[in-house]
Amino acid sequence: MRILHVINIYFSLSYLGNQFKYFSGKGYKQFLICSPSKELEKYSKEQNIESLQLKINRSISIFQDLYAVIRTCIYIRKNKIDIIVGHTPKGALIAMLSGFIMRVPKRTYYRHGRVYETMTGVKRKLMILIENLTSFCATDIVVVSNYLYQKGIDDQLNSVEKQIVLGKGTCGGIDTVEKFNPLSIDFNESRKYMNKYGLESTDFVIGFCGRMVKDKGIIEFVEAFNILQKKYPERKIKLLLVGDYEERDALPQSTINEIKNNHDIIRTGFIFDKIEYFYSLMDLFVLPSYREGFGMALIEASAMGIPVLGTDHTGCMDALINNKTGYYINNSVKGIVEGVDKILNHPDPKLLGENGRQFVTANFENLKLWSEIETKLYL
Repeated sequence: MRILHVINIYFSLSYLGNQFKYFSGKGYKQFLICSPSKELEKYSKEQNIESLQLKINRSISIFQDLYAVIRTCIYIRKNKIDIIVGHTPKGALIAMLSGFIMRVPKRTYYRHGRVYETMTGVKRKLMILIENLTSFCATDIVVVSNYLYQKGIDDQLNSVEKQIVLGKGTCGGIDTVEKFNPLSIDFNESRKYMNKYGLESTDFVIGFCGRMVKDKGIIEFVEAFNILQKKYPERKIKLLLVGDYEERDALPQSTINEIKNNHDIIRTGFIFDKIEYFYSLMDLFVLPSYREGFGMALIEASAMGIPVLGTDHTGCMDALINNKTGYYINNSVKGIVEGVDKILNHPDPKLLGENGRQFVTANFENLKLWSEIETKLYL
């Protein structure tokens, strides 16, 4: 079986973990088309796959998109692809169109979210039309949460028969044994990260991991942090932001300035390797997102035994158990503050983290999900 994955952003490959290596070990021949990255060649060798670096813009670019479709069609024919898999909105559009044109028997679209969720007017309508087109060309649509499953029906994106949820959600789970496991953390290496970012064992570290954009609720999060600092001066609260700024949906300069000038706010920039060590520095993880297909960062944090807060109206709802592994929050400044209040005043916040790890290991262990992928999508 010859399988081609198409994805337009290199860092999104982190969601797949070692899925490529796993299926290579089972005899599947796998290929990857991804936008250029200096890390891609190394990644391809590690995962035992063949790759093609092809520029795929995140925004609409008619001539570049047409060129990407043509190149993908040629690649499909050259490598005799049996299954094509598309991730991220633009990567999936290129993959599904190319697969449809070349009559690839199985065409799987991974819907990781709804890019139009916070859009309005003509732009929203255009994004929905693109979603309709991508879905029409697919034979199967993996939606990464039950929330997203229902939204696909509500928004009339595709026939319900095409939709699949793997287990309780995600695009393939996470490694809770060797990677996202507090017992796998080396104390000395963790101490190096603490020293690098000026953290003390007495600090209460509130963390975030993801794209530093408006849709992730960063504006409200930073404002809430300022309130919390004043409200709990004795707690030595720090804000650890693991991620980088982006041009699309960019943060206002006032928020960027606050992040830069507040010495208790730490921004690491983009991190691809050893992300588990950054979770290990946190006492609480918060994802105040306005749109989220699932909330992978929530289950990664939970697997590390950390209490979590997630937005109460997105796919985050499927990534935590309210009042057991953490709490649902409204992504307003007030909602974030109230959520953190609950953790700071909880009699045993570590219990929430312990419950979270049990929840994740039982439902999102990657080997379980990869077996389901093979059964439902490859055989």
